[in-house]
Amino acid sequence: MMDQSPLVQFHHLKQLSYKDVWDYQHSLQQKLIHHKREIKLSEGKMPVLVPTGHLIFCEHKPVYTLGKSGSLDHLLLNETQLAEKQIEYFKINRGGDITYHGPGQITGYLILDLDQYYHDVHRFVREIEESIIRFLAMFGIEGNRLEGYTGVWVQNEKQWHKICAIGIHMSRWVSLHGFALNVCTDLQYFQNIIPCGIEEENLKVGSVSSLLSKKVEPDEVIEKLQSSFKEIFGFEIIKPK
Repeated sequence: MMDQSPLVQFHHLKQLSYKDVWDYQHSLQQKLIHHKREIKLSEGKMPVLVPTGHLIFCEHKPVYTLGKSGSLDHLLLNETQLAEKQIEYFKINRGGDITYHGPGQITGYLILDLDQYYHDVHRFVREIEESIIRFLAMFGIEGNRLEGYTGVWVQNEKQWHKICAIGIHMSRWVSLHGFALNVCTDLQYFQNIIPCGIEEENLKVGSVSSLLSKKVEPDEVIEKLQSSFKEIFGFEIIKPK
C-alpha cells in the first residue's frame, strides 16, 4: 500500500452501448499497464499526482453479458428475439455467468492498479461486496454475503434477492470490470436469462427501489456510492471539472 492514498479518476457515463464502454475501460486498463512498465524501466516511483486507477459508473443500454465461466444455455432468447427486443449480447472476459445491464442500474467498473493496494483477488472481490453492503446500509437495507455465491444479497419475505452482481478480470494486477447494482432496474429483463446461472426458487433478483417500495433514481445515489468505495479502498477520487 502507498504511504499516500492512490488517486482514482471518476467517470460517469450514460446510455452508451456496452461495446463502447468495454473498449473504453480496456483502453484505460492498458494505459495503466503501460505506465507501470515505464515506471519499472525507469526504476522510479509512480508520481503522486498521476491517477493510479479509474472508477466508472455507467448506465448501459439493455445488454446481456456472459462471463468466461458461464453457459450460453442460461440465455433464454435467440438472436432474432434479442433483435426484436433491442437487447445486445456479448461474451466477455470477466468471471461469472450471465447477467443483465441496463437503464436504472449502476454498472461500476474498477480499473485499479492493485500494486498500490494488495495482491489478493479474493480480498478485492470481498471489498467490492463490502462497499455495496455499506452503501445499502445508508438506505436502511441490510446487505449480506450468501455462502457459495458472489455478490450482495438482501433477505426479504423468506427469499434472498441478489441486488448486486460482481465479476472481474485481472491483467498484470490491473483490474477490469466490477459490479452491477440494481437501483431502479426493470427486473423483467432478468426473466429472459437464468441470472448468474442460479436456478434456486428462493434466490431472486432485487433492486434498491423494489426493496424500499419506492423509486430511487441512479443519480440520487452517486455520491453515497462513491463515498462507500472511497472508505473501503482508501483512494481519493478526482472528479471531472
